[in-house]
Amino acid sequence: MTELSPGQDAPQFELPRDGGGTLTLSALRGKAVVLYFYPKDDTSGCTAEAIDFSALKADFEKAGAVVIGMSPDSAKKHDKFKAKHSLSVDLVADEERKAIEAYGVWAEKSMYGRKYMGVERTTFLIDRDGKIARIWPKVKVPGHAAEVLEAVRAL
Repeated sequence: MTELSPGQDAPQFELPRDGGGTLTLSALRGKAVVLYFYPKDDTSGCTAEAIDFSALKADFEKAGAVVIGMSPDSAKKHDKFKAKHSLSVDLVADEERKAIEAYGVWAEKSMYGRKYMGVERTTFLIDRDGKIARIWPKVKVPGHAAEVLEAVRAL
């Protein structure tokens, strides 16, 4: 598992996105990027997180940041997820988990005593120069989007 830390270059990616086309990290140079990794579309925690980030999207934009959610779900699933919950954040599909593994968020998890591999809910704040400014590992959803927004404003 890759261990990233603040000050390092954020791993680059080019992935399919909701609504068609691809999204590349390098194309966002000059803007702060909030990149949040989540396990699965349409589960309770992931839905709450996406709704919270969507609710603050205008504030993030005002602060000069783009918010991107990433999971191993397909772009088609992302489209359904966005439509169902009126989400406004960009969602990218990493079905092969290349970026997920590059960011070190593919981890062993356990539920009800059963161990399995999955995405550990983690958020990265990437500065305007493409460097990691801050990392929130093992995110608890309530209040998280607001906390990230404060960090963006402090950049």
